[in-house]
Amino acid sequence: MAATKPLVLVDGSSYLYRAYHAIRDLSTSSGEPTNAVYGVVSMLKRLLKDYDPERIAVVFDAPGPTFRSEIYADYKANRPPMPEDLASQIGPLKETVEALGLPLLSIEGVEADDVIGTLAHEERERGGEVIISTGDKDLAQLVNEHVTLINTMNQETLDTPSVEQKFGVPPERIVDYLALVGDSSDNIPGVPKCGPKTAVKWLQQYGSLDAVLEHADEIGGKIGDNLRAAIDDVQRARQLVTIRCDVELESDPGALTRREPDRERLRAIYRRLEFRSWLDELGDAGEGHDSDPAAASAADDVEYECVLDERSLEDWVGRLEAAELFAFDTETTSLEAQDAELVGVSFAVEPGRAAYVPVAHRYAGAPEQLDRAGVLERLRPLLEDAARPKVGQNLKYDLNVLARHGVALRGIRHDTMLQSYCLDAVATRHDMDSLARRYLGVETTPFKAVAGSGRNQLTFDQVALEQATPYAAEDADVTLRLHRALWPRLQEIDGPRRVYEEIEMPLVPVLARMERTGVMIDADTLAAQSRDISAQLQEIERAAHAAAGGPFNLNSPRQLQEILFERLQIPPARKTPGGQPSTAEDVLEGLAADGHELPRLILDHRGLAKLKSTYTDALPARINARTGRVHTSYHQAVASTGRLSSSEPNLQNIPIRTEQGRRIREAFVAPRGYRLLAADYSQIELRIMAHLSGDAGLLRAFAEDRDIHRATAAEVFGHSPDHVTDEQRRAAKAINFGLIYGMSAWGLGRQLGIPRSDAQAYVDLYFQRYPGVHEYMEQTRRQAHEQGYVETVFGRRLYLPEIESRNPQRRQYAERTAINAPMQGTAADIIKRAMLAVDHWLQRDGIDARLTMQVHDELILEVRTADLDRVSEHLVELMGAAAELDVPLKVETGTGRNWAEAH
Repeated sequence: MAATKPLVLVDGSSYLYRAYHAIRDLSTSSGEPTNAVYGVVSMLKRLLKDYDPERIAVVFDAPGPTFRSEIYADYKANRPPMPEDLASQIGPLKETVEALGLPLLSIEGVEADDVIGTLAHEERERGGEVIISTGDKDLAQLVNEHVTLINTMNQETLDTPSVEQKFGVPPERIVDYLALVGDSSDNIPGVPKCGPKTAVKWLQQYGSLDAVLEHADEIGGKIGDNLRAAIDDVQRARQLVTIRCDVELESDPGALTRREPDRERLRAIYRRLEFRSWLDELGDAGEGHDSDPAAASAADDVEYECVLDERSLEDWVGRLEAAELFAFDTETTSLEAQDAELVGVSFAVEPGRAAYVPVAHRYAGAPEQLDRAGVLERLRPLLEDAARPKVGQNLKYDLNVLARHGVALRGIRHDTMLQSYCLDAVATRHDMDSLARRYLGVETTPFKAVAGSGRNQLTFDQVALEQATPYAAEDADVTLRLHRALWPRLQEIDGPRRVYEEIEMPLVPVLARMERTGVMIDADTLAAQSRDISAQLQEIERAAHAAAGGPFNLNSPRQLQEILFERLQIPPARKTPGGQPSTAEDVLEGLAADGHELPRLILDHRGLAKLKSTYTDALPARINARTGRVHTSYHQAVASTGRLSSSEPNLQNIPIRTEQGRRIREAFVAPRGYRLLAADYSQIELRIMAHLSGDAGLLRAFAEDRDIHRATAAEVFGHSPDHVTDEQRRAAKAINFGLIYGMSAWGLGRQLGIPRSDAQAYVDLYFQRYPGVHEYMEQTRRQAHEQGYVETVFGRRLYLPEIESRNPQRRQYAERTAINAPMQGTAADIIKRAMLAVDHWLQRDGIDARLTMQVHDELILEVRTADLDRVSEHLVELMGAAAELDVPLKVETGTGRNWAEAH
């Protein structure tokens, strides 16, 4: 049932620019611009006062290209870059929006208009009302009996009659109107010399844009010539100005619940931005529990030293030697640790007192600095001493940078990124800037403030020491203060503390070593695969043209729409909000499943094209010129469940469901004299489910090493295992994994292609046969509601802030997460514990083998061929002993000259 109050959608990008231009010369006493933040927040406060919405979202454009850029390369090409004093306000503005308790959306690849259009359409489908707060005329196309536009800057309200009164055409003709007049601000050409009056005249005379184009030959004069010459431009403009209402979103309208404002966070923001009247509205209370008053006040009382001579360096070495623990940070020329050159190092031993030692600033007029090699030699005894504790923020990066310069960083006792992550993985992002805001109430200096941004951004060796010193020293200072704020909290919670001390911190040097080792890629193999894919793409294109009855652009939704539903007369599965037949991927999948050839060819073409651009063409470009290998970056503090992720490149997302996708693994090779050894946990999450639930049937099936899916099918369908059909085993597999991920009966039915009632019957039978699983799920839901969090076997904690949400969708999602997280999180803990054990053995015994990749539940090693049997045997033992569960951990191994052979 729809909420009684309308859903309010705020076009944040529209108001950002309007506020920036409407309010000028507003800044803090230190010169930080605040005019756009003040203008947008004023608008939001007025909106909240006037409408008091229960559900709301503030939507911003995401950086980067969108699908419109693919349609028209010159889309928005004439727009100047965002002014620096506006760009610098986006971060504080978004932070303020979140602190106000308002959901904030920014979706990569689509514009704010499309996100708003999709949410408005979905809410309309639910029978609800929508208010869109914007100053953008394009959004008038969304207006209908359920959707209203308001402009809080000029108090204008647009419903269906007032849209027609303002523009001369009703909302459903706004797209046609915009396509004819064009949009100079977005560089969308319409019909030359066709202004609003002419566009309205044509549309009123002929009824629609299509009708105008059909009668183009009847329109005389120069304007008629312009129209006929611009038909292609107009057709393209229609695509560009049409707001999409079918964007894939993680949040539906029901999930956009307004929260209580974070008053302490708002107080810190308003104080920093000097919004004194709003600060007065909050009262003059002290900092909240997330702030450290002593640490926050230290930001106003700092001494940062630039070390340029031997005497000063010796003074700081003495301080470091006397310190129980010191904070350490590096400044470099690149975010890529394998390529980064060390520019300087910074230290802090007490809050507010830090030093920066520059060693390679090379700009014109740079002062003489200490020699890099000499500084590192002087610091080596400190940095390499495992008995001298250090703290850093993402120390894995600094470890790898120093390794490139011949220094082995030891004594890595604490990492504030991991402290925050283990304390509460979902409370905040875990970068230093976000942590400083949340836990210290301090706004750190952004990199662009000292190095610029965009094309003009400097590498750090080009930054003047006057700016570099406070920036670099602040990093060490804030890291030390964060440690003092976070570590006492973490010590008070046994499970997260053990995960931090026994898993995450010991894993830092292991991952750093894997990143430095990298993986060997055969570029020739990938080049050959790219050629094969290109040939396949051409063949598919020819087949698609034949199936369509003529050539067309496979990447054109409009042409595909015309061919499928007009030329081939295929009944459309559903329509877009604009009333046209949809060609979305799920629609094409359904048509392909019904036996239609062309949709399957289109899907195959899209899949192969993505495979080529993402992997076979891209991976060779990632080969490091110095090492001849590809070096990914592993991230510990991203996935809330504890899973590792990787980027640049993402080696954990290489597709394995298609033959062509699996072939990519052939390019991951071992060097001469070595083989790749792959070791994979078998059905680990189901085994964890058996352990956590204690269900006798599951425990027995795993103890007897039976095919768990066949065993489940035998229980559910009442057959002996020998009489279970392949279809029944497939259904049982879908149930086994579906329950882990919270799949509903509807989702199971869709996956199996059966009615929802049949799928529900399968689930009911499953719970009858495995009552322990059902009891575990119910008990976990109860605990999640009582505690607000769930834990893994090893004590990793995942908080569930939406578990008591009044919104049923958000609450149910939190409940599904509560059931899944202990299994995913325990699996993540187990593979990490295995990595620690394997790396320790390899380092201790000097085995000629090394870990090169971790992918989901799999470890990949390079092993000297002569040692394969010995390493494989002991690897299985170590991985099998990574956890003591009520069921055995089964490890399957394979070897080969490449990753594909090792499977």
